[in-house]
Amino acid sequence: RGISITAAATTFRWRDYQCNLVDTPGHVDFTVEVERSLRVLDGAVVVFCAVRGVEPQSETVWRQADRYAVPRIAFINKCDRVGADPEAVTSEMRTRLNANPIVLQVPHALEDEFNGLIDLVQWRSREWDDSSLGAAFHDGEIPEHLREEAAAARGVLVEAIAEVDDELMAK
Repeated sequence: RGISITAAATTFRWRDYQCNLVDTPGHVDFTVEVERSLRVLDGAVVVFCAVRGVEPQSETVWRQADRYAVPRIAFINKCDRVGADPEAVTSEMRTRLNANPIVLQVPHALEDEFNGLIDLVQWRSREWDDSSLGAAFHDGEIPEHLREEAAAARGVLVEAIAEVDDELMAK
């Protein structure tokens, strides 16, 4: 609920790997702390707000990550908020960050109707249970009314992958 002024680190195991998670400050006044962390990271998860999109501090961190050639995954949160528009965020990433975001998941709906997402890679749907406040979920088939939109998004995903995979391009 506050702002971080220094990087915080924790360690956890995932499968056979030890992961070191570093949470860096997001406020513009602590850019040096982010830079210090980026020098040693193997990768980064950059979080964007579905309502506010690419903010000036996001641009600064993105450019720092470019400088240190840190691979990134972008995560768009707050899709349940009024004014959420993840498509606009990915568009902003292209124009403002000169990035090439490839969407792996799309929400069922936005704002107060946000209740799940479609995994374009696994071609599955995940819906959260409202009674558990999202702690429980159900994986299943993609709802019929979302299949056409999901198929179009998956087509864009496959095309983006094919651009960097000659074998897939040939198929």
